[in-house]
Amino acid sequence: MKQGVAITGLGCLSGAGMNLAESMQSLFRNQRNPQPPQRFSTDHPVSYPVLELRDGLELPLDMCETIHARTSQLALAATLEALDDACWDVASLRGKRVGVCIGTTVGCALNCDDFYRAYKTDGDPGLATIERYLRSNPAALIARQLQLDGPNQTVVNACSSGTDAIGIAAAWLRAGVCDIAIAGGADELARVTYAGFSSLMITDTEPCKPFDLHRKGLNLGEGAGMLILESEAVRDGKKARGYLLGYGSACDAYHLTAPHPDGAGLKQALREAFAAAQVTPEQIAFVNAHGTGTPDNDRVESRVLHEVLPGVPFVSTKGYTGHTLGAAGAIEAVFTLACLQRGELPANIGFSTPDPELPATPLRENSRVEGDVALSESLAFGGNNAVLILAKGDG
Repeated sequence: MKQGVAITGLGCLSGAGMNLAESMQSLFRNQRNPQPPQRFSTDHPVSYPVLELRDGLELPLDMCETIHARTSQLALAATLEALDDACWDVASLRGKRVGVCIGTTVGCALNCDDFYRAYKTDGDPGLATIERYLRSNPAALIARQLQLDGPNQTVVNACSSGTDAIGIAAAWLRAGVCDIAIAGGADELARVTYAGFSSLMITDTEPCKPFDLHRKGLNLGEGAGMLILESEAVRDGKKARGYLLGYGSACDAYHLTAPHPDGAGLKQALREAFAAAQVTPEQIAFVNAHGTGTPDNDRVESRVLHEVLPGVPFVSTKGYTGHTLGAAGAIEAVFTLACLQRGELPANIGFSTPDPELPATPLRENSRVEGDVALSESLAFGGNNAVLILAKGDG
């Protein structure tokens, strides 16, 4: 097993908690609180539960601009937590080669419906909303706020966006493009996505039940997960929270929303990640599965896990956070490292009745796990699949 890219800081917030410590408490207490959305309303006859942030955001930064877009607020809050965890303050980053790579799907583009409504009504809504949108790219905003001038990229690749952003940022460090990278994903809840998933009929009217026989669909969520990646040049002996050993990405282009029935894209992404990490399936301690709670996703993912990683424990943490779309892979990567360090996995909340069509089933109870290497995977619309292989660090 090779030593990968060092991960020195972690930060996340979601419906499970306003920071990583709160989130881990929710996971291991097996607590969740999905409710109808509070920040917007629709005229849909059914109210689907979501997992919104428990509290308001506080950004302890002397900001030179007002950040209107909630996605960018989420991204910045998780970034500041991760930087603090990595023992970096904003001033100490000046002069360093620092890149920013953020995955998102909603961004802020889908919360401009007031502008569109005004445009249709009187045709002259003013351009303030559009100007806000153009300045709210989450990666660009973080770079502006922290005054960073390294490589900068926002990844929009459906629900694998956060996972892909972490893999791309690691490639920057390996190529010597930068010495530090802020990488992860962020997404806010939006009326458009809420209504869109309702129209696809893959949203559960109850708390979601990943991999359960009676699963009916997902619950949407919001949040952000961020990791600080560092090269040996700037680490200077600093202990690492973990290491990114391998990343794989593949698109089978089977369907606009459904995964390939045989999991072809996921299998290819797994092969790439294992080859890059130079580890074998037998070395994997556990898998943080995508596990949305939709019939098709869970069926395909269970079959692939049974075939490629037979007997390896796995859970879906989306029962605690909801499906945070572009942020999901990043939040789950943070949870994966935190669980590796803890040596324990939370129960797959919502799972009680095995599905005879699913050959592999998740953990029903909080469980100890042995080993130093784990895997986090994302299955996205459009046939996109992405995998990270992570190792426990020394910090």
